[in-house]
Amino acid sequence: MTTLCVETDRAEGTRTLARALAGVLRAGDLLVLDGPLGAGKTTFTQGLGAGLDVRGPVASPTFVIERVHRSLSGGPDLVHVDAYRLGDGEDLDDLDLEAELDRAVTVIEWGRGRVEHLVESWLLVELERPEIWDGDPEDPEEPRTIRLTPQGPRWDEAARTDLAEALRSAGLSVTTTAPTAAIAAEDEESR
Repeated sequence: MTTLCVETDRAEGTRTLARALAGVLRAGDLLVLDGPLGAGKTTFTQGLGAGLDVRGPVASPTFVIERVHRSLSGGPDLVHVDAYRLGDGEDLDDLDLEAELDRAVTVIEWGRGRVEHLVESWLLVELERPEIWDGDPEDPEEPRTIRLTPQGPRWDEAARTDLAEALRSAGLSVTTTAPTAAIAAEDEESR
């Protein structure tokens, strides 16, 4: 699988990417968000919620673990999960995500390596912030690198092309790269 890579320079760029992505998502899609604290996972999900036109506000579900945002326009709901505080797989199973998966777009922060077994296909969204940033101290916004790596049959060639076109149509510069070694290994294991 190829990885789509987008550089954003502000939080609004992250939201723009997510709004564009929402246009190609459908009920049953699972997004696994990965990145360090403060990388923009919740900011990304806010943009996704706006693009899906769901009831908000979209906020981090850290203390409630899961939030369901119902669609305002007849589209899929948004299920937003924070797996950071969940322990083993049993904690995740207690959420009964399978009940919502078919009729919602599900976003799981900190879900990498924990939730991929739930579905046949998913979209890994890696958000990265610079380790060192020497930008304007009066403007605290840092750039982000966001990598989208589709996994499984849902993300066939046509779906990946639609995804790239949607991002470009939103004015984002998209590059494609080969998946990282870790992603390639995970993809090989899932076969």
